[in-house]
Amino acid sequence: MAHLAFNSDDDGTTQAFYEAVLGWSFEPWGPPGFSRAHIPASAELIAAVQQRRELLPGIRTTGPEVTIAVDDLEAALDRVIGAGGEIVMDVTQIPDVGALAFVADPSHNVVGLVRFAASS
Repeated sequence: MAHLAFNSDDDGTTQAFYEAVLGWSFEPWGPPGFSRAHIPASAELIAAVQQRRELLPGIRTTGPEVTIAVDDLEAALDRVIGAGGEIVMDVTQIPDVGALAFVADPSHNVVGLVRFAASS
């Protein structure tokens, strides 16, 4: 992956959300209004094409969908609420994949959080 960015109405609040939920840190980078994320651990990238759907009721998802792997999904969802986000799709078990939920950050960017099933 070359670049991933979340658009924000309040950079400080959105950065604090990802710091609290995922342990990322940020530093100013590039032009004014941009910050670079430091991600503690990089996971394998899985790319897919899938049928369009509505993660937010009445709003068809457009653009790429971002899903981030976490070690403990329930703990991450607790941090989402504590950091000012909201859960937009409750935990769903996907056979042979793991547990998935979708959340919105304080700037209303929808992000998936997944706890992959243990490999056999």
